Amino acid sequence: MSRFDRLQRRVDKRERLLEGRYEQVQERKQVLLKTWREAWTPGRIVVAGLVTGFFMGRAEPVKIAVKSGNLMQIVSLLSGLFAGAGAQEAADEAGQAAGQAGRAARAAGQAADGAQAAAERSAA
Repeated sequence: MSRFDRLQRRVDKRERLLEGRYEQVQERKQVLLKTWREAWTPGRIVVAGLVTGFFMGRAEPVKIAVKSGNLMQIVSLLSGLFAGAGAQEAADEAGQAAGQAGRAARAAGQAADGAQAAAERSAA
């Protein structure tokens, strides 16, 4: 068995694995959507509306405080704090994704090199 055949089998195996994972994701997505829809019962919708209405009614005094400027400074300070934490988390995830992409690129390069070498051997 040539190296090219082994590489072809590895690629086929990885493709089947990827297709299986894709099907799992689709199934889990459907379960999540179904669960989400079932969770929104009429009672919960009414409660969510009441809570939202309550907070909107409470927001009127907050608008007056915002006009004074002090509350706005606090809100901007807190938003900067949360944005910094979110940016750090996003940067960590991006670093992990870049590492995975690098590994995938190396594997694809090795497969391409093997395919090219096999093609050259068969042409010779």
